[in-house]
Amino acid sequence: MSKAIEAALFLHLLGVAVWIGGMVFAHFCLRPALGDLAPQLRLPLWEAVFGRFFNWVAGAVIVILLTGGFMLMQYGGGHAAWPLHAMAGLGIVMMLIYGHIRFAVFPRIRRAVQAQNWPDGARAVATVRRLVVINLVLGVVTVGTAVLSRGI
Repeated sequence: MSKAIEAALFLHLLGVAVWIGGMVFAHFCLRPALGDLAPQLRLPLWEAVFGRFFNWVAGAVIVILLTGGFMLMQYGGGHAAWPLHAMAGLGIVMMLIYGHIRFAVFPRIRRAVQAQNWPDGARAVATVRRLVVINLVLGVVTVGTAVLSRGI
């Protein structure tokens, strides 16, 4: 394995760790801990957390796209083994879901917090939660594909 591929793989896995790790933290640790807070406290906190986390995910997505594309080309591009194409496809779906959360759902949370419209904010946060669960499942399947396909 060349040094360029090793560096790309390191950065790729770092981006994946930031993204999937952040989703695990938010869904399994932060969400239950905030459950007892009143909406007037909980929703502004979610807005602040999402605002910061989505910036980190945006950086991770850029790194994952660049390094994944580079590695895919190094391993044959269109002729690469099917697991590489499966990982790329799953990653693109995850990125599209992230884009929907970031650019369609998150602004609804922001507007609801600014207007102190707690029911609308809660509905938007619930939408984020459902989409994060989908992305977590896709992320685990993608990592599983990577691990199980080694040596193909």
